[in-house]
Amino acid sequence: MKTKEYIYSVAGFGMTIHLPEPWDAGLLLPSFRPFAHDAAAVDTMLLACTVSIEQDNPCLHDLGAVVEETVNDMGHIRLYHHPVGYRVVLSVEGGGWQHTMLATKDFTQLTVRLCSQDRLMGHMLSSFLRLAYSQAILYHDAVSIHASAVHNGGRAFLFLGKSGTGKSTHSSLWMQHIPATGLLNDDNPTLRIKDGKAYAWGTPWSGKTPCYINKVYPVGGVVRLRQAPANSFHRQEGVGAFVALLPGCSVIGQDEALRSRLYDTVGRLAQIVAVGTMDCLPDSEAVTMCHAALNDIEKQ
Repeated sequence: MKTKEYIYSVAGFGMTIHLPEPWDAGLLLPSFRPFAHDAAAVDTMLLACTVSIEQDNPCLHDLGAVVEETVNDMGHIRLYHHPVGYRVVLSVEGGGWQHTMLATKDFTQLTVRLCSQDRLMGHMLSSFLRLAYSQAILYHDAVSIHASAVHNGGRAFLFLGKSGTGKSTHSSLWMQHIPATGLLNDDNPTLRIKDGKAYAWGTPWSGKTPCYINKVYPVGGVVRLRQAPANSFHRQEGVGAFVALLPGCSVIGQDEALRSRLYDTVGRLAQIVAVGTMDCLPDSEAVTMCHAALNDIEKQ
């Protein structure tokens, strides 16, 4: 079967996708369109993915013990060890059509099998790529972080927190009350260290908010939010900064090599990025306090 090659660049990392004709990546992966590139424009070629599309569920048997099992916005994910690395089985929460990915241990070579009868087939392919990308970049001084990110004054500001904390609300309040603020990504920006400095990139994955911006900004600050009856900002350094950053980063916790890479990168980020925690209300005072505190840290 003939295939067509598509190349994308996310945070300077290249992804090559081979799709069988007549399937079109622009239709299956609409959020990837702003990230389309030719190979010459890519800093680092990160991973290659070959996709096959079939009518029925794959025949899955004797997969062994589950390494990790999670349910999130990507779907129901089951991760298994495989002789070449990992096998990932993905389906909609509660059952339904199953899709599979076979990945090398470093997630640089992927073979994906999609079921064409699933109307969410494109979403599933995007989820596979998100999972693989978030692991593969750990070998390149970068992390995929669960955060809402805005840009202002040529810098990016990221807001972390547990689900329901108000990350998106805080970003919206920045856009309302801090002039010339725009949204960079509302769920999964990439943080990357280059030449000793930290940068934030938009990505094709932005949760429920369609914000797929292929732009990069130096990081002006990262803040972990907590709901509280009053607003207060607390700067974090050293171990405190590491602890504030780590829970938002994507990693397969059972994989010692990936975990070690993550710890190293987060440790370096904790040294070069302004980090804070903030007890806050969803109001304008929280925004002005946060903005002022981060600016003060930068001046020190």
